[in-house]
Amino acid sequence: MSATPWTPSTPLPGDIAMVVADMDGTLLDGDSRIPKGFWPLLERMQRAGIEFVPASGRQIFTLRDMFGDAMPSGSFIAENGNLVVARGRTASVTAIPAHAVARMIDLLAGADLPHGHDVGMVVCGERSAYTNRKDMPFVDECRKYYHRLAFLDDLHEAVAGPHADRILKVAVFDFGDVRVPADTLFAPLRDRYQVVVSGAHWVDIMDAHTDKRRGVVALQGRLGITPAQTMVFGDYLNDLQMLGAGEWSFAMANAYPDLLREARYIAPANTDHGVLRVIEAMLDAQERHERPSHAAN
Repeated sequence: MSATPWTPSTPLPGDIAMVVADMDGTLLDGDSRIPKGFWPLLERMQRAGIEFVPASGRQIFTLRDMFGDAMPSGSFIAENGNLVVARGRTASVTAIPAHAVARMIDLLAGADLPHGHDVGMVVCGERSAYTNRKDMPFVDECRKYYHRLAFLDDLHEAVAGPHADRILKVAVFDFGDVRVPADTLFAPLRDRYQVVVSGAHWVDIMDAHTDKRRGVVALQGRLGITPAQTMVFGDYLNDLQMLGAGEWSFAMANAYPDLLREARYIAPANTDHGVLRVIEAMLDAQERHERPSHAAN
């Protein structure tokens, strides 16, 4: 089944209660920024009692920095579903055993990758993210997603010793094509853990049963919202399962082909502010649906 292109005339429901949006390639524009037009739509959603949920591989500290005072008690799906926050309170945390994280660190340290691959690791903890690389090109890439970032000479310190953290996932960045380390270097981990390509240069290694869909389902249960009241937007492979959690699922026009086959609709590309255009149409439909009841009063 292939998704149907969305148009402004596409009928939308009048009872959406939750909108879940991936960040990079979905809500964010071509400069990886939240479009200015999003903020008035967020206010309209809040007035209508609609829960807006960013769903991302980014850490919770980064998401809170991005949405700031506009969502002081907001809901978030962070670290690709390994940390879920429902209206300001932590709803679920999924961690990787310390011994498994140590094995991942050792695999990368002993790697012999082909020419053209420059790879670094970020160990993503509940309190902070950790890396052992300090070169600015790599650090600049990390800080886009991990605002709370600590530097360790030995990454094993993140899981062993007096300051050991609970690790949510391990992220690997490759200045080349990340699918090479994903398909070769980390292949031995696939029997117990997910190795998920989350972008052209990033791969995440995490719990086998956790993804953004699980985060959406957790929020639906916590907030009393049904799949029929849920609108979901995504563009990349780490969004694929999440599309099934909402009956109103949208793959961006710039999405990975698998998502275009899975979603109900195709939204305009992130560079054309597709998420904003669909949300605005949904809010307009909801307001039209409410007007007759107001008139009757």
